[in-house]
Amino acid sequence: MDPLEVAPGVVIPAEELRESFARSGGPGGQHANTSATKVVLRFDVAGSDALSETQRARVRERLGPRLTAEGELILAASEHRSQTRNREAVRARLAALLAEGLAPPPPPRRPSRPSRRARQRRLEDKRARGQTKRLRRRPQG
Repeated sequence: MDPLEVAPGVVIPAEELRESFARSGGPGGQHANTSATKVVLRFDVAGSDALSETQRARVRERLGPRLTAEGELILAASEHRSQTRNREAVRARLAALLAEGLAPPPPPRRPSRPSRRARQRRLEDKRARGQTKRLRRRPQG
């Protein structure tokens, strides 16, 4: 198994990824009953040497609900009929998840104010709407 490149400068060594195989449902007919095409990939986020402490904390924060109590990320793929394609699919999914988890948080939103012209236009529209409604009324007297 090759190392997995997650993001620029972040490479997960093959020794930190554990794969297991099982029989999978889905397409394949009788072939699926006899071959282990489902791939289960485990990555120990908490014990990884490939990630710095800040990266581990960020991944734990972002992917917290997907991690086990021991800090392990478990992904499975069984959508393809071949074990090789399922291995590629689960590795791509892991790389995408970790890249998403490692991405820096977005900058905080700075509240904006409407421009003077926008406020003016809003008040003019309100006056025009009020005038229209006044003209719809019955005449007084």
